[in-house]
Amino acid sequence: MLNYFRTSLIAGGLCITAVLCSPLAAKELPRHAVWGAKFSLNTSAGVTVTSVEPNMALFKAGLRMGDVVLKVNDQAIGGPVSWSKITASLIAGRQYKLVVRRSLEELVFSVELPPVQKERYDHLETTYTSIINDYGIRQQVIITKPKQMKEGEKRPALYILTGLSCSSVELTRPPGRSHNWGRTLRALVEDTGMVVLRVEKPGLGDSEGDCGSTDFKTELNGYEVAYKMLKSLPYVDENNVVVFGSSMGSAIAPYLANKYGAAGVISDGTFYRSWFEHMLEIERRIKRMQGKNDTEITTLMTQAYIPLYYGMLIEKKSYGDVINKTPSLAQYNYHGPDHMYGRPVQYYHQVQDFDFAGNWQNLKIPVRLRWGTNDWIMSEYDNDLIVSTLKRAGNTDVILEKYPGLDHWSTVHKSEEDSFNGRPGQWEEAIAGGLVAWARELAGLK
Repeated sequence: MLNYFRTSLIAGGLCITAVLCSPLAAKELPRHAVWGAKFSLNTSAGVTVTSVEPNMALFKAGLRMGDVVLKVNDQAIGGPVSWSKITASLIAGRQYKLVVRRSLEELVFSVELPPVQKERYDHLETTYTSIINDYGIRQQVIITKPKQMKEGEKRPALYILTGLSCSSVELTRPPGRSHNWGRTLRALVEDTGMVVLRVEKPGLGDSEGDCGSTDFKTELNGYEVAYKMLKSLPYVDENNVVVFGSSMGSAIAPYLANKYGAAGVISDGTFYRSWFEHMLEIERRIKRMQGKNDTEITTLMTQAYIPLYYGMLIEKKSYGDVINKTPSLAQYNYHGPDHMYGRPVQYYHQVQDFDFAGNWQNLKIPVRLRWGTNDWIMSEYDNDLIVSTLKRAGNTDVILEKYPGLDHWSTVHKSEEDSFNGRPGQWEEAIAGGLVAWARELAGLK
């Protein structure tokens, strides 16, 4: 199918892009590299090497456990932000100069780092391609489809939306290898029998840009461009696309489904109300888990968290600006002056203005919702509210599963406090299996 003409505004002027070829005939993005080592961030400067994989580039170059990496290509490592940006910008095949302290000696190493391993499956064909969003940023797209497809066959598709964090959707990158959410994502890719599309946020995977500075509108636009790519693929049944969303992605899913005509929505750990309401509710739960009584919580909400989040979300200020005006709020703010959960405050200003509830209400297609009883991030009330809203609007094909013990990260715990405090939980095959079954059901697959 011929791709569509697209106009996008990029730095320097108006860029008219006319792609008269397959959507997959896209320019390949430079492949990112891996360190082949583990590090711990120092309190002063640099990162300490805690382990080096044998036969990898850093080991061959001479780095050893206990070495302190101070600079990469003359860029000093001064904290988590600079280290994250350095690591995220590594490109395979390029030479990197490392300034390293070993005991009292300062050494310089030159190293060419290997690429991140690409996903490979025995029963799936994996395609790495890209889209260019309307802001001129090229974003990585990963598409998997069954190898045993007949010529001319069109398969149902699954479009995957993940949470707000700056975490890659590629399963060969952390946390995809071992984290329970990674297990869930892997099952959706491997076990549904559908064409599956994932798109990386700007700055993640091999995408251009910087996730930590990307606002909500830019991110949402990338999802829309990728969705249109999915529907244009010659082996996809464009009338049978199921949208799966997790966390923030689960609340974006109704918007895409309404706008582009999806066959069904699966939302795992979602919300309905505004982000202002969400943040106030989550603060209440956190303070309760920290052992505060109801009187203390009410005082904290009134004197600290309502003013703090009102200033940031309603008045559209940064946390730094809110605190400059009311310095007493500083002791209650655990976010950065301009960021929250790794995203810029502008992202949340736009999230606050987004009509999540209206998009839920307008869904006329089958909806499957899952909420874990130990999910302290999202509320049971919001999920119940979605069900009642949809049914009042005449949508009766709605199922809400309340999974016993499940938290927000695909892990079963004895209590929400265990999840909140980072205690080990349990994996159950039904965590992923239930979502796979829903995807196949909504796609009409036996």
